[in-house]
Amino acid sequence: MTSQPDTSPDSSAAEFPIDTIRPLLLEQFAALDELLSGATEDAWNTATCLPGWTVKDIAAHLIGTESMLAGVEAPRVERDVRSLPHVRNDIAAFNELWVESLRPVPGADVLERYRQIVARRTDQLDAMTQEDFGKQSNTPVGPAPYGRFMRIRVFDCWLHELDICDALGRTGTEGGPRAELGSAEVFGAVPFIVGKRGKAPEGARITIELSGPLARTVHIEVHGRATEVPALSAPATTTITMDSGLFVRLAGGRVRAQDRIDEICLGGDVEVGRRIVDNLAFTI
Repeated sequence: MTSQPDTSPDSSAAEFPIDTIRPLLLEQFAALDELLSGATEDAWNTATCLPGWTVKDIAAHLIGTESMLAGVEAPRVERDVRSLPHVRNDIAAFNELWVESLRPVPGADVLERYRQIVARRTDQLDAMTQEDFGKQSNTPVGPAPYGRFMRIRVFDCWLHELDICDALGRTGTEGGPRAELGSAEVFGAVPFIVGKRGKAPEGARITIELSGPLARTVHIEVHGRATEVPALSAPATTTITMDSGLFVRLAGGRVRAQDRIDEICLGGDVEVGRRIVDNLAFTI
C-alpha cells in the first residue's frame, strides 16, 4: 500500500523550489519521529486503515522508500509478497519487501532504523542544489523532476502521519505548510479525478467546496476534458461540500464515501456528485 498518486498534470522543474520543499520534507521526517517516539509495542502493532498494515508496517514502508532513494537495495524475504491481497502492482510489491523484513523487529528498533535512514537522507538533501531538483528522475508518476519526487515524498509521509494518528486516536497535521505542500498532489489531480474517474459529462460545471484546515473552492468545467478554472462560466451543475480532512482521506483511499456520506453535501446533479465522491481515490 502506498500513498503516491497514480497520475498528475505535467510539471516543470521551476515548480519545485528546493528552498521550499527540502525544509518541509525534513520537518515532516521530524514530525513522524516525534509521533512514533515513546510508542508502546501495542501502539506499534495497532492496525491502521491500510489493509494488512500496522503502525510499524507504515514506518517500515517509509524506511524502505527513503532507503531506495539513498541507494540501498531492498531486502530479500521468503514470503511471496505478490500473493498478498493488498499487493496490486510493482510499487506495492516493493513496499511489502521492507514491511515483511521488519515485521519481526521490535518497534523501538524500527524507530532507530528510521532515524538512521533519515539522517542519511538529510545529508543527501543538504548537499543538493536547485539544479539537482530540476534533473529528470524516475518517480511514482513517471519521469519528472527530482523536486517533484520530493514533493510526493512530503505528500506520502504527511498522509501516513494522518494514518498513524487516526489509528492511535491522535491529532495529526491537518493544515499548515506541510499539509499545503503535500496536498498539492491531491488538488493537482482533481480534474483527472472528476473527468476520468468520476466521469463528469460534457458541459458539466462542478464546484467542490472544502471547509477546515485546507479550506478552498475548486471549480471544474468539462469541455472535451475536465479542467480547473478560476470561476465557472455559468452556475454549477453539481456542487460537492465537505471537510478538507475527509476529502484528503477519500482521495487517499483511506475511507469510502458510502461510509461517510452523511458528512458530504451534494447539490444539483446529485448522481454526478455521488459518482465523483465514490471515485475520489487516486493513489496506487
